[in-house]
Amino acid sequence: MAIEIKVPSPGESISEVTVSKWLKQVGDYVKLDEPLVELESEKATFEVNAEVAGIITKQLAKDGDEIKVGSVIVEIDNTADAPAEAPKAETAKAEIKAATPAAKEAAPKAAEPITKPVTQSIESDVHIAPLAKELMLEHGLKPAEVNGTGPNGRITRTDVLEAIVANGGSKTATNRYSNASGERNTRVEKMTNLRKTVAKRLVAAKNETAMLTTFNEVNMKPIMDLRNKYKTAFLEKHEISLGFMSFFTRACCIALQDWPAVNAFIDGDSIQYNDYCDISIAVSGPRGLVVPVIRSAETLSLADIEKEVKRLALKARDNKLSMEEMSGGTFTITNGGVFGSMMSTPIVNPPQSAILGMHNIIERPIAENGQLVIRPMMYVALSYDHRIIDGKESVSFLVRVKTLLENPEMLFDGKLPTEKVLGL
Repeated sequence: MAIEIKVPSPGESISEVTVSKWLKQVGDYVKLDEPLVELESEKATFEVNAEVAGIITKQLAKDGDEIKVGSVIVEIDNTADAPAEAPKAETAKAEIKAATPAAKEAAPKAAEPITKPVTQSIESDVHIAPLAKELMLEHGLKPAEVNGTGPNGRITRTDVLEAIVANGGSKTATNRYSNASGERNTRVEKMTNLRKTVAKRLVAAKNETAMLTTFNEVNMKPIMDLRNKYKTAFLEKHEISLGFMSFFTRACCIALQDWPAVNAFIDGDSIQYNDYCDISIAVSGPRGLVVPVIRSAETLSLADIEKEVKRLALKARDNKLSMEEMSGGTFTITNGGVFGSMMSTPIVNPPQSAILGMHNIIERPIAENGQLVIRPMMYVALSYDHRIIDGKESVSFLVRVKTLLENPEMLFDGKLPTEKVLGL
């Protein structure tokens, strides 16, 4: 009997999805709840699982096709028997026989190993900086061939350049920017639902909000010193590395409670204020920008925030984020610094009213107590909707974030130890 599997609804207002990738083919035997196909909506990527066990008899769409929600996408014959498996005992005997000296002598001489060409992919590694990964792809380097000198062994662009020089240059003699044939080709690709949605939302944000950006700079030395001092103890106790995102998230949560308008949004003729902080973090996934949410971040410790950031980032990398994990944020943090950005004006993520942009850390000369010193500095930017957030609130919010980051001992409750002593 053929059982029809229909496209489930991924969320309200979504009527059509795109077939991203078939995980099983016609003729394959599938078990109950085994993933069949990967679908992409305008907000997320999700899988359709087998509702029964059986053999796939028909696929009603191909990769790249658009299909209506609720329509049949695959048929499964649930009366088909599962394919017979070879007895384990016979398999074990065959393996033992193959391992005997006689079998080895009778076997033909193994062919010389063939070096496979370097493919344009690198094993996913959260400890490789994006610019470094691009260089490794270009020069055919593997993570094991590069000595990471960044925090927690992170491989930086400088590490890759040093490895290239040590190896005598690129392993792959090709230059991906050259065109030996002199041809002038173009390629047209259909926009994915996710990319179309991102485009619409960005244009709407620019057209429908009175967006303005204010800037400041943060001396990152106190946080960097703190991380260097306690990173080993932190890792041993919490089983997670201490990064910068937890400090920024914690600082923003305290500042949002001091300046609630930055955590609010316009709803028709009303303003909705939130006494909780659901922090959205912008993550670059394989199919574009996604913004998963850290729920009630104001109640989490630095370790809890780091664990949640890692969990969401890994799910984004594997296209496993659910609709619930990407909706409902009240404030967004985006880190362009991982790509080398020095300064930018991030676009507000509607219906939110503000977004904080982090950038790369550069050692710069600054005046400190009348002396010229070199400090690791980061520019930060706050883009906000001027309809709900005034200039005083936006600037004060960003100054508060700066103060908290430059005095990490304040990140527990927003006060300096001396202020607690004085009862201020």
